[in-house]
Amino acid sequence: MNQRRFFFIIALVAAIIIGVIGIISMPVQQQQIAGWLVSITMQMATPLVLAGIGGMYSERGGVVNIGLEGIMLMGAFTGAAVTYYFDNPWLGILGSVAAGGLLAAVHGVICVKYKGNHIVSGTGVILFGTGFTTLMLEVVWHQKGRGELITNTIPDIIIPQIQSHPFFGPAFSVISPVVVFMFVLTAISWYILYRTPFGLRLRASGEDPSTLDSAGVSVEWIRVVGVIISGCLAGLGGAYLSIGFGSAFAKEMTAGRGFIALAAMIFGNWTPTGILGAGLFFGFLDGLNYFIQIYFPALLPFSNYIAMLPFLLVVVALGLIRKSVPPKAIAKPYEKEKRA
Repeated sequence: MNQRRFFFIIALVAAIIIGVIGIISMPVQQQQIAGWLVSITMQMATPLVLAGIGGMYSERGGVVNIGLEGIMLMGAFTGAAVTYYFDNPWLGILGSVAAGGLLAAVHGVICVKYKGNHIVSGTGVILFGTGFTTLMLEVVWHQKGRGELITNTIPDIIIPQIQSHPFFGPAFSVISPVVVFMFVLTAISWYILYRTPFGLRLRASGEDPSTLDSAGVSVEWIRVVGVIISGCLAGLGGAYLSIGFGSAFAKEMTAGRGFIALAAMIFGNWTPTGILGAGLFFGFLDGLNYFIQIYFPALLPFSNYIAMLPFLLVVVALGLIRKSVPPKAIAKPYEKEKRA
């Protein structure tokens, strides 16, 4: 670990400690409000971070995946439909992961095997995900716009020991296992990316695929696997929207979150910890919309403008980026070297 990163981690930990001390020193009502805001921030950030880290696996391998929005929609629909039919949210999660991985695999084969244009293929994924889920919404639930409510959604983790605390109670006493998985995934992805042979090969595939090929590793295989992982994680992020945070599938319910996940990935410089930080930032902006509407009802007539705030600040944040450098070989088809 270099000295700069070490001091950054120390400063971050110190800032978190000071922030927590400052919050628990507030009056009880303000602590409750702060706790609620932390909770909604994590909930709003979860689908963004899951899809953003998924996009990282794809683009670190050299494949642009702008189709995260369509894959998240497929995950949201599949998770809700499987849960609706089998009354089991865990089967719904497996179904959403499988559906996301399958759709991403198609994108990966088109881009890697057949050297298709990544942007065109990704756009096709979005259009397919939007159209297919809209059609199947009417097929499964015989309704337009929104399916039936699902009563058996992903169960929350309840920690009764801290429920009475004015800050930690609202923030952490009731938390979805998918939210917990978001933080675990960040740590696991960091380890995979920087401490395992697969991570080394994935990064080489996106930076210098000829080196990987000369080592006898299939560049195509590594790239397709990275895209499939991205689809699985984006599908899980979509399932969280329909059977975790929400309890039904609605038409186009991702509402642009796939694109914000891409922004979080770029803002986070294609690193797991950076994506987590960016996702929490954008999640805070999204949660702030709910916060303002609940605690400042006088601003309800301006709710549409408030809802625009996260997207506006995403553009502003991306405009301030100066050091985000994509992988060198991203979106570049690789022709396998011919050996004598």
